[in-house]
Amino acid sequence: MATARSLSAGLSLIVLTSCGGTESPTESAPAPMEAAPAAIETTAPAASQLELHKLDCGRIEISDLDVFSTAGDYAGIADTFTNTCWLVRHPGGDLLWDLGLPGMLVNEGAMEQGIFTVSLDQTLADQVEALGLSMTDIETVAISHSHFDHIGQVDQVKGSTWLVHQSEYDFMFPADNETPADNAAQFAPFADLDVAPFSGLHDVFGDGSVLIHETPGHTPGHTSLQVNLPGEGPIFLTGDLYHRTESRELRRVPQFNSDVQDSNGEPGAVTQASMAAFEAAVADVGGRVIIQHEPDDVDRLPAVMR
Repeated sequence: MATARSLSAGLSLIVLTSCGGTESPTESAPAPMEAAPAAIETTAPAASQLELHKLDCGRIEISDLDVFSTAGDYAGIADTFTNTCWLVRHPGGDLLWDLGLPGMLVNEGAMEQGIFTVSLDQTLADQVEALGLSMTDIETVAISHSHFDHIGQVDQVKGSTWLVHQSEYDFMFPADNETPADNAAQFAPFADLDVAPFSGLHDVFGDGSVLIHETPGHTPGHTSLQVNLPGEGPIFLTGDLYHRTESRELRRVPQFNSDVQDSNGEPGAVTQASMAAFEAAVADVGGRVIIQHEPDDVDRLPAVMR
């Protein structure tokens, strides 16, 4: 059974092998800035000009979903995940949430390894440019977590501040410097970014309109995003807290979650607690949940929500 790190590493070989193998990063881990406060008020009104743009960050075909449930009920089932990133446009700046599959897939075409076949039609840079922006205009970047399909285009980000949960930062850049070589190669471009670590509920713009929630379990510092749109109401982007509609309905925990592989108690208990806290936050404000890998959630959405 794969660990959370080795699953990400295995997927990364699809890209790294085609690029000539892995290399050790030449730069050290990015230097953290001062951590954000651990708790905030969430009652401030949403910014009147807030927008949420849906970005296409690839397609993931899975021939056997077995590893996506510790209950064993997904064995032999195939599915196709969408892979979405999101641009939040706020009067105080732009936030890019998640970084998708590697941009080189646009030229290389679909690549297969094991149960996964990944493909990408257009890069983040091209989609941002279509909005009249460039990647250098993006003030802030945040990732739900550090798996392969959520950090693949970090090399396209220039001059942004990286908002990252402290536990995820420590997972990516451990104090003992024992990050596996293939993961280290993926993470190396983050060294070009200023780092703003946080823990607890994080208010991105200081007005309660965009909030990052702690939802650990999938990885140690996994997070989910809440965007309080003036017209649509509160939107919750799950990251990989859930992968499918059934995962949310049945509270299924993937076998490769960090709290399964590294559990000192009940496997999956941290993920289950995060699911409960997330659902309570959604219910508290009457929010709408978007599972980022679920085509049924994503395909029907407009390109921009306000």
